[in-house]
Amino acid sequence: MSKTTELTDEAIVEAARQPSIGNTARAYTERVRRGDMGALPAVLGLLVLCTAFAVARPSFVTAINFANLFTQGAAITVIAMGLVFVLLLGEIDLSAGFTSGVCAAVLAVVLTNMGMPWYVGVLAAIVTGTVIGSMLGSLVAKIGIPSFVVTLAAFLAFQGLVLVLVNEGTNISISDPVIRAVAQKNLPPALGWSLYAACVAIYALVQIVRSRKRAARGLVSDPMSLIAARVAALAAIAGAAVYLLNLERSLNPAFASLSGVPIVVPIIVALLVLWTFVLRRTAFGRHLYAVGGNAEAARRAGIPVDRIKVSAFMICSSMAAVGGIIAASRASSVDPNTGGSSVLLYAVGAAVIGGTSLFGGKGRVLDAVLGGAVIAVIDNGMALMQYGASVKYLVTGFVLLLAAGVDALARKRAAAAGLR
Repeated sequence: MSKTTELTDEAIVEAARQPSIGNTARAYTERVRRGDMGALPAVLGLLVLCTAFAVARPSFVTAINFANLFTQGAAITVIAMGLVFVLLLGEIDLSAGFTSGVCAAVLAVVLTNMGMPWYVGVLAAIVTGTVIGSMLGSLVAKIGIPSFVVTLAAFLAFQGLVLVLVNEGTNISISDPVIRAVAQKNLPPALGWSLYAACVAIYALVQIVRSRKRAARGLVSDPMSLIAARVAALAAIAGAAVYLLNLERSLNPAFASLSGVPIVVPIIVALLVLWTFVLRRTAFGRHLYAVGGNAEAARRAGIPVDRIKVSAFMICSSMAAVGGIIAASRASSVDPNTGGSSVLLYAVGAAVIGGTSLFGGKGRVLDAVLGGAVIAVIDNGMALMQYGASVKYLVTGFVLLLAAGVDALARKRAAAAGLR
């Protein structure tokens, strides 16, 4: 082992033995130098894009545009969250966009054509997504058809299914106030601050309890200074966001007030917490990473590889259903284009740009949120600068290619450093 490698190893081992803010920062720097960059490229890209658009168009940094970013990127972000589970296996789901369209159409038919209550429509849409995921996963895991082929066939078939559900091209309006509120209404400002305080308190409590449990078992635990820094960072970022979202955004407040955190934001936060817990704290999550890293080794270790693959596709399609519900809520209708156009490309792009590897075994649900933010900022900023769809596609494609290139180079560097 070279002297340089020994030094970098010492920094990481020192951080594990004596965790502190300084040692953790040094260990993170060493991991980045050795190719394990995580979400760093997405965060830097987000900062660069926001700065560039803020300079070019001052209206980009207004409170109303800040709120628009959340509602514009919500459906793509949620679909990307589900795609992370499939990408972790080294697989792909090219039908996720039109799966969201099929589920949105089911929601519209149940609500508008059948006159059923909103919860029945939501349940029908999510069950449809789960059934679709189980079918796709079974074809991939049990029969052995490549996921690219299976989901490409589904991509084509689901376009036809959407047409069938909307009677060959009609627009089905959604008037249910609960469904429309998901992407169009805001929380009362006081409730937004209450949820903010609860989230920060729960995060701090989880960090402290985990540290004490590790210390009780004789394991290395995070010092209070490091926990305090994490909680302070979360409190500062989330507090600034809630403050901006609670500002009055209406051009005529006397006629109609517009303030508060969009309802879709706590929904995304809840999904982020749920799936992060599943990936990091459950046996299923550990098995998912193991299968994505080396499926044959996982099989020999006794992990039910086929069941893990089917479950990942079920989660992916179920999340696509949630994304379809959010898209239908924002548009207040469903038509043959719902889930089509650039939805799939943007969702895959969001997961990859955020840091999820196309080669499997590496990624987090948070990556989808960061990548979704990058996609939303590009789409929003380009619209403010009055660029056409051609420029949007060119820039988004370049950013996606850049992210995939960074991922490939990082893997080569990590392999050379012995991290893979």
